[in-house]
Amino acid sequence: MSRTPRALAAVSLGVAASLAVTAAPAGAATARFTPGAPGAGDPYFPDMGNGGYDVAHYDIGLKYDPATKGIEAVTKIKAKATQNLSRFDLDFLGPLKISSLTVDGHKASFTRTGAQELVITPRKGLRKHRNFTVTVAYSGVPTTINDATLGTSGWIPTADGAVMLNQPFGAATVYPVNDHPTDKATYTFTLSAPKGLTTLANGDPRGSRTRHGWTTTRWDMRSPMASELAMLAIGRYDVLKGRTGAGIPNLTATDHAMAIKPEDAKKFHDQTAAVTDFEASVFGRYPFASTGGIVVKAGVGYALETQGRPVYDLGRRPGSIPSGGLLAHELGHQWFGDAVSPAKWADIWLNEGFATYSEWLWAEHANGTPVQQSFDSVYATPASDGLWKGKVADPGRDHIFDGLVYDRGAMAIHVLRKTIGDRDFYRLLEAWPAAHRYGNASTAEFVRFAERLSHKNLDAWAKAWLYSEGKPSL
Repeated sequence: MSRTPRALAAVSLGVAASLAVTAAPAGAATARFTPGAPGAGDPYFPDMGNGGYDVAHYDIGLKYDPATKGIEAVTKIKAKATQNLSRFDLDFLGPLKISSLTVDGHKASFTRTGAQELVITPRKGLRKHRNFTVTVAYSGVPTTINDATLGTSGWIPTADGAVMLNQPFGAATVYPVNDHPTDKATYTFTLSAPKGLTTLANGDPRGSRTRHGWTTTRWDMRSPMASELAMLAIGRYDVLKGRTGAGIPNLTATDHAMAIKPEDAKKFHDQTAAVTDFEASVFGRYPFASTGGIVVKAGVGYALETQGRPVYDLGRRPGSIPSGGLLAHELGHQWFGDAVSPAKWADIWLNEGFATYSEWLWAEHANGTPVQQSFDSVYATPASDGLWKGKVADPGRDHIFDGLVYDRGAMAIHVLRKTIGDRDFYRLLEAWPAAHRYGNASTAEFVRFAERLSHKNLDAWAKAWLYSEGKPSL
């Protein structure tokens, strides 16, 4: 992610849920059924996510009506119980009204508690390891999260439609979800809007049809994706399709409201392809089926590494397209943050440090600016500056989008490079995302991985650059 302002805080949405034990259904022998946890246990966001099950797939059907600025939607969730479940929670935030809810085709009771909890009780308990499907139909105008320090996320209205940007917990404003990066799933989006509006989402386009004045498109993201990386956009866009030099399908779109000239839209498209191929040459095989990007005018003032197709809001600059450095940052996230996601939000430097280092690598490749020069420029920041306050590997939820994890994270990576040498460092850049592809990993796991690969003890490096406050000496 690239945000302005850079220092943003995370907000915990309070919720309480009873943990009473429910009796086993008839014929269930001695099985004991208990509620799933109402949170995933992340210290920074204790109410995000839920326990007791693992989601495999989201199928989101959504119809947008410009007259009301609202949606009609049906979300189907395929999941597996990881315990004997008497009931379970989904995250669902805001005023959207549920008209029906079923579990495996049978009506289930539900309540909405706290700020974001949708508590579902199926007609009988769900045994551990059982696959089940939750279908939720709902409608209304989704809420937008506006926080003084966190910024704007979730469902964001635009002049002619809307865009969904979810980091860290905006997904729950649009669809019921297990909203934590550790529960990745595949996705299908089926999006409908009046003819003349474009509908876009993560993944690969699977066809479009127009009937009775409405156009419907279908998109498949077949690689596991964290909910914070899900994206959709509705509005008037110019869309370009092609392939990178290495043959990766490439789809870019530019918002009519940005008044981008056709030649500049083509430049954005071509540079997206060039950056993707360059980073694949450094980080290893591109992890998804296609690449691309979307330039929007949404008023949020940041770019986000939505999986396979980053979104770029460039503020009040009509005609603008993303710089090469910004493309390198968000596309670098496809390996670091998207394919490999943090085990907990405290590990976000593994996203942002590597994405910032991707900028430095691109600057060297494209402009001849040595990575060492980029490092030196940031390291010259005086020791009294706020940049050196806090710990990179545990920044606190008020600093998960701060220079602490972006710039100091990138500097930590460069010092690691100097410590283990270029040969092992470039091996690490490929081996790490390959070893944890489509999963999650922690800071401790990264340090151990780098030690095994380089056959070096990295305790001193980790202590100075990841686990301590202050400006480390060189």
